[in-house]
Amino acid sequence: MFRRAFSAVLNGIESRVVQVEADVSCGLPYFELVGYLSGEVKESRERVKTAIRNSGYTLDPRRIIVNLSPADRRKSGTSYDLAIACAVLSAYGFISQQAIEDTVIVGELSLDGRIRGVKGILPTVLMAREGGMKRCIVPAENAFEGAAAEGIAVYGVHTLRESIAFLSGSISLDPAAAAQIPQEDEEKAADSVDFSDIHGQRLLKRSMEIAAAGMHNILIIGPPGAGKSMAAKRLPGILPLMSPEESLEVSKIYSVSGLLRPGEGLIRRRPFRSPHHTISAAGLAGGGRIPAPGEISLAHRGVLFLDELTEFDSEAMEALRQPMEDGRITINRLQASCVFPADFMLAAAINPCRCGFYPDMTKCRCTPLQIQRYIGRISRPLLDRIDITVEVRAVEIEMLQAAVRTDESSADIRERVIRAAGIQSQRYAGSDFEHNSQIPDKRISEFCALGEEESEFMKNAYRVHSLSARSYNKILRVARTIADLAGDAEISIDHLSEAVFYKSLDRRYWSGII
Repeated sequence: MFRRAFSAVLNGIESRVVQVEADVSCGLPYFELVGYLSGEVKESRERVKTAIRNSGYTLDPRRIIVNLSPADRRKSGTSYDLAIACAVLSAYGFISQQAIEDTVIVGELSLDGRIRGVKGILPTVLMAREGGMKRCIVPAENAFEGAAAEGIAVYGVHTLRESIAFLSGSISLDPAAAAQIPQEDEEKAADSVDFSDIHGQRLLKRSMEIAAAGMHNILIIGPPGAGKSMAAKRLPGILPLMSPEESLEVSKIYSVSGLLRPGEGLIRRRPFRSPHHTISAAGLAGGGRIPAPGEISLAHRGVLFLDELTEFDSEAMEALRQPMEDGRITINRLQASCVFPADFMLAAAINPCRCGFYPDMTKCRCTPLQIQRYIGRISRPLLDRIDITVEVRAVEIEMLQAAVRTDESSADIRERVIRAAGIQSQRYAGSDFEHNSQIPDKRISEFCALGEEESEFMKNAYRVHSLSARSYNKILRVARTIADLAGDAEISIDHLSEAVFYKSLDRRYWSGII
């Protein structure tokens, strides 16, 4: 008897339908899986046979052939176990074909029949919904994640026996409900670290506010203990929550990476990733035999913080360039080619020299050549993709001992950032971008129009600072953000001056003049 069930195969962060075809016929007892399978999928034969037996089902010795179609797409992972078991049991007559029609079934089986969680439930459920399926049966621990995709019923099951009982109509189950986290709880989590913890450093806080408001890349230069890492780690606390569309994008990436916590559902806070400087280029960009997202994709719609940037491998640093420009990264492998989203905000911190104390020559013992070699590890092309460069100095003792503190809190800064982000959302409504940092070059003149005086100012700045065309456009984008924070419709010379200041500082360190 022939029966068919439906499961799914992951390709990057997308999912495709897999038909699990089971045929049970007379002949010598035999159980074979076919369909371009990896080792772990082939091993599911023994898991399925043992789980079926330990769940209380007795199968007559027959010839069993299971095909995972399409046969030209490689299948890997353990998520096909439950669908294979359901197809085989249906072929034996325990459940009808109608019971498994229009149903996507995923889950790994343990030998005692329990169902374990798997990766990629969210994109699988989204695929099922778009493909017209009526319901999904998933492991109970993944049910919240799957329920985040509205418009399709998602049922969480604990065991194979419970699954068969539900499909046969012996028991009823309620569809899983998506986890709801109040916005106030999200904001409280964001306030666990606060900008008010940082003494002084007004220029650093101002640059962070601008970077957050327009999602601009930022590089912080300063001595150890000046607050570079503290400020970067507080960036998530001033960023606005993601839109539903952004939340879905990010959650899909974390779902296929297995990083969604049980019961979490959709991720609403913007990601903050801070990999160690020993990370490889593949760990940063993504890869593997079957391509998986790297840190830059896990930071999609959020912040990728690289502390001690000059200590990173040069190959890893250069891997940032293409995704910083395109907002995505393509990983090509023999068995798969995947495109991962990588629209992130880069926040990087470096010491100005090996000892960290330049330009304080009373402490710094580095030679000019040593300083140039140290910061020269950051290439010009990578530096050109950074919108804001800010220099910080060591905090004065008077600031640390001040009895009265006047430092702004993250809530105060976030209020201004959210207001500026709202202006951008209205301005770019209907476009395929929503932040000032994403304005395409061909539309710079439309959204960053300059008056006659402002044009002359930028003409002089272009010549004096030897700007590249990319740097020129980045200055205009930053100026647009500064104007939005001020609530100004037009970009003025004041806005441009501040933007040029943030872009010209790198010339001091990388121009060869110490």
